[in-house]
Amino acid sequence: MSAALAITGLTVSRGGARIVHDVSAAVMPASWFGVIGANGSGKTTLLRAIAGRLPIARGSCTLFGEECAQDRSARAQAIGFAPPIEHFPSSLRLRQLLELAGDPIDVQLERNRDLWDALGLQDLLDIPAGECSSGMRQRAAIALAFATPCRIVILDEPFNWLDPVAAFDVRAVLAGMVADGLALVTALHDLTTLCGFCDSGIVLAKGRVSLTLDRAMLRAGRDDAARFESDLVAALR
Repeated sequence: MSAALAITGLTVSRGGARIVHDVSAAVMPASWFGVIGANGSGKTTLLRAIAGRLPIARGSCTLFGEECAQDRSARAQAIGFAPPIEHFPSSLRLRQLLELAGDPIDVQLERNRDLWDALGLQDLLDIPAGECSSGMRQRAAIALAFATPCRIVILDEPFNWLDPVAAFDVRAVLAGMVADGLALVTALHDLTTLCGFCDSGIVLAKGRVSLTLDRAMLRAGRDDAARFESDLVAALR
């Protein structure tokens, strides 16, 4: 089986400074890939570049075997991506944001009903973004990543701002989507999600991969959380 997403030697610059250095990784269909790193490690820059929101300076990025490193539009169209909540236009209602981003609202609801139920989204649709709390915006941002049908979805720290019940329910729904074939990439600070749900991942430190996480390592992390956390912190430093 070929990878849904494969990056090789990926390098990303912002403002003339090199932020991500020669990162390589592969994400298979029907798998959950975690990206973990300290603040400023390059996680968001890496994910935004893969999703077509930033240019790739050097390296390869293939989607189901097709090279897209120099085609930002192709990456943006093929990959579902949750936008930063601070960039929501304050005057638009969440319903309008969702419809601008993708399919008609009733089509999105039908396709993503389980996710919307977990997010409690239907009760928020007619609230202007400017009147929403950070948690409400986060719920909308996750839904926006699924506004069109995509086989690859990238979420940057999706459980930030969610209450424990919503985070629990959303993780369960995302896991079901992965089991049905979705290739899901999430930046995380949450070791519970990393060890409990991810199939593989990488640790970033100063824009470089400091540790590659495979299924066996993550399984070991579930069995011995204290040792896994200690090894992970060492890789993050």
